[in-house]
Amino acid sequence: MKQKRQLYKIIAAAVLFASAFMLPASGYWRLAVWSAAYLIVGLPIVRKAFRNIGHGQVFDENFLMTAATAGAFTLGEYSEGVAVMLFYQIGELFQSYAVNKSRKSIAALMDIRPDYANIERDGKVVRVNPEDVRPGEDIIVTAGEKIPLDGRIVEGYSLIDTAAITGESVPREAAVGDEVISGCINLNGRLKIRVTRDFGQSTVAKILDLVENASSQKASVENFITRFARYYTPAVVFLALAIAVLPPLLVDGAVFSDWLYRALTFLVISCPCALVISVPLGFFGGIGAASRSGILVKGSNYLEALAATEIAVFDKTGTLTKGCFEVSRVQGDGIDDDALLEMAALAGGNSTHPVSQSIRKAYGKEIDLRRVVDFEELPGRGIKATIGGKTVLLGNKRLLDEYGIKFNPVNGAGTVVYVAEEGIFRGFILIADEIKPDAPAAIAALKKAGIRETVMLTGDNAAAAENVAQTLGLDKFFANLLPAQKVEKVEALMKDKSDGGKLIFAGDGINDAPVLALADIGIAMGGVGSDAAVEAADIVIMTDEPSKIAQAIKISQRTLRIVRQNIVFALGVKFLVLLMGAEGLATMWDAVFADVGVSVIAIINSMRALKSV
Repeated sequence: MKQKRQLYKIIAAAVLFASAFMLPASGYWRLAVWSAAYLIVGLPIVRKAFRNIGHGQVFDENFLMTAATAGAFTLGEYSEGVAVMLFYQIGELFQSYAVNKSRKSIAALMDIRPDYANIERDGKVVRVNPEDVRPGEDIIVTAGEKIPLDGRIVEGYSLIDTAAITGESVPREAAVGDEVISGCINLNGRLKIRVTRDFGQSTVAKILDLVENASSQKASVENFITRFARYYTPAVVFLALAIAVLPPLLVDGAVFSDWLYRALTFLVISCPCALVISVPLGFFGGIGAASRSGILVKGSNYLEALAATEIAVFDKTGTLTKGCFEVSRVQGDGIDDDALLEMAALAGGNSTHPVSQSIRKAYGKEIDLRRVVDFEELPGRGIKATIGGKTVLLGNKRLLDEYGIKFNPVNGAGTVVYVAEEGIFRGFILIADEIKPDAPAAIAALKKAGIRETVMLTGDNAAAAENVAQTLGLDKFFANLLPAQKVEKVEALMKDKSDGGKLIFAGDGINDAPVLALADIGIAMGGVGSDAAVEAADIVIMTDEPSKIAQAIKISQRTLRIVRQNIVFALGVKFLVLLMGAEGLATMWDAVFADVGVSVIAIINSMRALKSV
């Protein structure tokens, strides 16, 4: 609506502007027509100028336009005074359109906010606010409805459209037992979903929060332009004043009206609109392009930093591999294989770790957790539990070494889980984890994008880590790491960067949160990633695809390229026309192009950042 009103004013002023040239009016009548055209497009700017002066903000584009056009009217250059305001408003209209388009590309995400939830209460389905639903309650989602809260399907089968969250165009199948996230659309079947999270902690709420706050973190280029305009604008005002006053005082034959015209032209040319508008717009567009691809960037400073990435560091499980473990081998030592598997399933019965879940799945029987007491998870090592009065250890080589248990280490292409009972080695379970389909292409794309070194950090054994590293073509890998050791490795890798270079770390687990916070740019695999990882990260990959990291870097590089083009173009044209204006070679019409024309071109160029790569 605001854009329409602005367009109508521009059309009305343009009609009067053209009429003033064609009407035979002269004297006060001619001045009245020019004044009417000026007031239609210029009055809002003049008001802003005086209002800002009252607030102590003197030197801005409104002041420059008001001073220049008032001076033009004083000299009798009515057409040029109106032209400055008219074309300035046309530039503002272009800016408004471009900003709205950028905002809509990001605000499209706001459509994922659910309006209601259908909940079963007392045998009836009632429609309630999603914020009123609690974990453990069942909601009903029919065909065509948005899934309002995160949960697990307990009844039904359907295809789920996840495009708004992940950017994926192909619908996913969803059946009983599958986890679903809020913001997606149920395409055909009727689903009963048991809610697992409050609305405030749901996927859709976190995405909306990230998007709404993305513009608060500004890139260094944006901060530079803000500081530049703060000093640049007063400087050109005083320079214009010097151009108007000094030559008539110091140079014989210099006419004050001629030098005043030059000074007014200088003021119009100097307006920094092209920079102040196009630079933030470019970053805004880049963040919008990333969000449509399922890449949520928490601020333009992180988008800017991505372009300088030199070292890419990855967690293994859940980042480069699926994290969907399957037991491939069970080997008892002095104990039956089935008995070993049962002992391991009981010990890990209270754990949510993917390894424990895979062992329970392989066991395939009901587990009596009443037999398990004193359960304790040991980060980076495994589990300690008491089963039937006996202490059972379930974990990696480090765990058994810590308790002084003698055994023969196993080298296998997978995760080796050792089992000990009452200080005696009872055998091992070999678990295989599948590499994500796009992981090889992701590493290749990163190297093509100019990443100097790719590194993997994992708590898994060396054999499993080496197999993944060789398959993917990673430059380095470090295995058998505790969370604290991952931090140490990243600190050491940070020293290998060049000045201005950046290190990114991608991970998904709660034990990755410290490293995500330490890295220059932390990237969380947000689809299955832990809350702690998503909170600590600067960028969230909603699809869990490592290939999106290379795409994010490409978006960053293109955005920075567009921003730099605008800076060089705007400053180059302005300084050239400024020199011409000071020499008396530029007219007010040239000044209009140097201000409004350059702004419009820069804005159109910035809109290219909206396109996905």
